[in-house]
Amino acid sequence: MTRKSNVVKLSHARPAGRKTDRRPTKAQSNWLKAGLKEPGGKLPLFNAEGQRVNERTIRSCIEQGWAEPWFNNPIKPDWLVCKITDAGRMIIA
Repeated sequence: MTRKSNVVKLSHARPAGRKTDRRPTKAQSNWLKAGLKEPGGKLPLFNAEGQRVNERTIRSCIEQGWAEPWFNNPIKPDWLVCKITDAGRMIIA
């Protein structure tokens, strides 16, 4: 049985400076805004209700260049630990 890995390889993330005409959805915007209050721009793994942030939200923000993987979590390798990028700050400003 093969286990699918949810770990994002840093080399596969798109550059943070990527330009896009797309606007973030409400879920993406809320997630990105949460990073403005955290040291280093760390984005939360859980929302205000204690639910895990949807992986599609996270991956979409990474693809748009609004967030980037920060580091791999050795204890929970399937969790995407990310931080907001300058492009992410600009899109929600």
